[in-house]
Amino acid sequence: MSDWQGRQRPGPDQAQRRNDLWAALAVAAGSTAAVTRRVIQQFAAPPRTGAAAATPWRPPGLTDRELAVLIQGARGTSNAEIARALGETTVKTHVSRVLAKLGLRDRTPAVVFAYEHGVVLPGG
Repeated sequence: MSDWQGRQRPGPDQAQRRNDLWAALAVAAGSTAAVTRRVIQQFAAPPRTGAAAATPWRPPGLTDRELAVLIQGARGTSNAEIARALGETTVKTHVSRVLAKLGLRDRTPAVVFAYEHGVVLPGG
């Protein structure tokens, strides 16, 4: 597709994506909430596929066991089910440490955190 000056114009998908990005930036600029660079990068980034999608983002400061507990909890697994799956008897302690390290009050915001930060991907 070309414009009247012969320049290549973006296709409808590209144009829509650009419009969506500008609309999101306009909303963010007009709100009182701080928008971080990471949020903008995630919005503008192509969807993760293949090996990149299989590698979750790891919140800094979490041990391997705490990350496993966060992932299982975000998928709706109960403490008893997590204990069986991980061969662990101190799941409540791990859950408490995850919540404390992430500054969260209970499991519900932990689930939201995990999905919003790419620790767990929808359908994964």
